[in-house]
Amino acid sequence: MKLGLDPGRLSGEAPPTTFYLVRHAHAEWSPEENRSLSFRGQQTAQQVAKLLMSFPIEAIYASSYRRAIQTVQPLASRLGLDIQIEPGFRERDLGEWSAPGFAEAVRRTWSNPEFAFPGGETNLQAQRRGVAGLQELVQAQPGRQIVIGTHGNLLALILNHYDPGVGYNFWSRLTLPDVYRLQVEASGNAHWARIWE
Repeated sequence: MKLGLDPGRLSGEAPPTTFYLVRHAHAEWSPEENRSLSFRGQQTAQQVAKLLMSFPIEAIYASSYRRAIQTVQPLASRLGLDIQIEPGFRERDLGEWSAPGFAEAVRRTWSNPEFAFPGGETNLQAQRRGVAGLQELVQAQPGRQIVIGTHGNLLALILNHYDPGVGYNFWSRLTLPDVYRLQVEASGNAHWARIWE
């Protein structure tokens, strides 16, 4: 371990803002976006809380959808924090897809970021609102440790903004739940890692 003062801190550079991006736990699939967690999802939401309790969490945000809120609720209860709803972190609206299966429909959107099914969002549109929400928090709460309860596609799209190597294959391997730590510096540079096991 290298000891001593960090040159970046000497120059007055703010520490990175650390986000814990939490993909919601298991919910029985249906077209209804505001569906609740399943019993299994409720159990693993407790494990998410146990994991994140080991970090100095200072604020919790979530999508407006019930399954995302319920996934971070056990953590909020343990920490005595309110969950602040941020609609920008809701799942990407896939629209009226007609591909043979949900995964194929998602693959089509990743193969062309400007493509959308009727009534749906493109990857670029969803990514812009998700990243905008993140950047507002970087500006308003620099250096803080913040949990965001969100969804698989939006989580992957946010990471793709900082790392173009994140794509459909990454999305297809996400688990329910899943947790990624994303550290965003004031300069815009970012580093991410999966911390859910």
